[in-house]
Amino acid sequence: MKHHKDGKPGYSSNKNPRLPTVIITCVLLCALSFYLGGIFYSEKNKIEEREAKEVKVAIPSPTETTVAPLQVKSSSFSECSADYQDYTPCTDPRRWKKYGVQRLTFMERHCPPTYERKECLVPPPDGYKSPIKWPKSRDECWYRNVPYDWINKEKSNQHWLIKEGEKFLFPGGGTMFPNGVGEYVDRMVKLIPEMKDGTIRTAIDTGCGVASWGGDLLDRGILTLSLAPRDNHEAQVQFALERGIPAILGIISTQRLPFPSNSFDMAHCSRCLIPWTEFGGVYLLEVHRTLRPGGFWVLSGPPVNYENRWRGWNTTIEDEKFDYEKLQDLLTSMCFKLYNKKGDIAVWQKDSNDTCYNKLENPDVYPPKCDDSIEPDSAWYTPLRPCVVAPGPKIKKSVLESIPKWPERLQVAPERISEVHGGSPNAFKHDNGKWKARAKHYKKLLPALGTDKIRNVMDMNTRYGGFAAAFIESPLWVMNVVSSYALNTLPVIYDRGLIGTYHDWCEAFSTYPRTYDLLHVDGLFTAESHRCEMKYMLLEMDRILRPMGYAIIHESSYYMDAIATITKGMRWSCMKEDTEDGVEKEKILICQKELWYSSNQTS
Repeated sequence: MKHHKDGKPGYSSNKNPRLPTVIITCVLLCALSFYLGGIFYSEKNKIEEREAKEVKVAIPSPTETTVAPLQVKSSSFSECSADYQDYTPCTDPRRWKKYGVQRLTFMERHCPPTYERKECLVPPPDGYKSPIKWPKSRDECWYRNVPYDWINKEKSNQHWLIKEGEKFLFPGGGTMFPNGVGEYVDRMVKLIPEMKDGTIRTAIDTGCGVASWGGDLLDRGILTLSLAPRDNHEAQVQFALERGIPAILGIISTQRLPFPSNSFDMAHCSRCLIPWTEFGGVYLLEVHRTLRPGGFWVLSGPPVNYENRWRGWNTTIEDEKFDYEKLQDLLTSMCFKLYNKKGDIAVWQKDSNDTCYNKLENPDVYPPKCDDSIEPDSAWYTPLRPCVVAPGPKIKKSVLESIPKWPERLQVAPERISEVHGGSPNAFKHDNGKWKARAKHYKKLLPALGTDKIRNVMDMNTRYGGFAAAFIESPLWVMNVVSSYALNTLPVIYDRGLIGTYHDWCEAFSTYPRTYDLLHVDGLFTAESHRCEMKYMLLEMDRILRPMGYAIIHESSYYMDAIATITKGMRWSCMKEDTEDGVEKEKILICQKELWYSSNQTS
């Protein structure tokens, strides 16, 4: 490059004699660089491939990740003392004095704190035998299995039960049906024709006695959930379950019953001594909440038929007439209408018409309509409300006259499934198919299932009641339990014509010991073990399972070894089996509880 006089650069026509040498040098350097680069790149690829292989071996993909199964220490559980043979932890008479007597609140659920929990096995009574098989059990049971004479002595003139040798016999008598429960129900059917054409399928019997009413209805295609409180003498619910009739411990007091709104097709009270018109009618309001629109409430006993019965009720005809008129006025204000009445039986029907419920929005009306902030299905430790739960516009197809009749309703996706997250007719159909396949597999693993060896069954964490539906032709009934922490699918179960309850498995269930022949678990420990200690859930299963009864535990493989270890300490024998589709991440335990007798150890 050459500079002009003014200093600006300019091109020169003179050629540089060193240019060819520079060019040759550059070419050689480029060639060498290319060669060395090729060697480096090749070696780098080999290193990366080798490292990739090493990484692949060291870190499995998410789909191949394996977690070591949960392990627990082996241990055996001691026996509870013999005086715990009828132990009901959350309705324990030993603790009643801690709670108020007003409205019988002491009979509601009051579970012991964690530090008072029993870690022992509840013994059976001396001389306990395997229960009599269904349907013979409806008419008789072993005295030693339910050794309580109070009802026999106090109600002997009403023929609730009779002790004869080693057995209790159940002749079907009752306070309001001295001629037998069959004759009583026949009279009721004449007043409610819907009881014989499949319209009415589910019922609740409050103050059930020994559940003779519910037992009779089973032959008529009506599934009744009998309800009575824990009683220190009578053991009504224990008698019902020993007979093979659905029942649960409970009382209408200050808390809602553990059922969703608009569920039962019929409710019944035969001299159950519930003061229906007291406390602003809250007890009747709870019946109204749980009864399906178009459903029936049946009352026999005071003050019905007061004109002919008042002399035997220790009262006056004027007082009984006042009570009856007060009851009728209260029912009318709640949108009930008198449907039929004859003799000792009166029947009211819950209105399904919006006209009546709209009138309740008047501020001067009592009881008022519940506001929208009160969840109608909230029923686990939920206080009773002095207001009417009006049927919502979303359940028009759930009123009694609109749903399919039994048994068609069992297989029809209910309208309320759309209110469940992820719920749809397709999800319902898929669930049905899954349980049909599982039921077939379960029968292979447990041949007793579907025979008269298994009557009382609990599906401990159901979704849509698919397990119960799959065994509908078997001689068993199923208590469908929906966790109070899970999706609320219980309305769907009732719409199908099945029964069930809400429950929290961190607490004891509302039943006596030895009341179920089979407990079914599907992922319960996976769902609840972060809240509830597995040991206590399994001990509760042992409490409510009958000696020689079974458990089907369908669970993640992660929990299987731990469950098997704990059940061994509870004197269960278990076998691990594959699921119906053979997946390794899930397994099935088929267990049977041993029959043993107390050695009188202290708890």
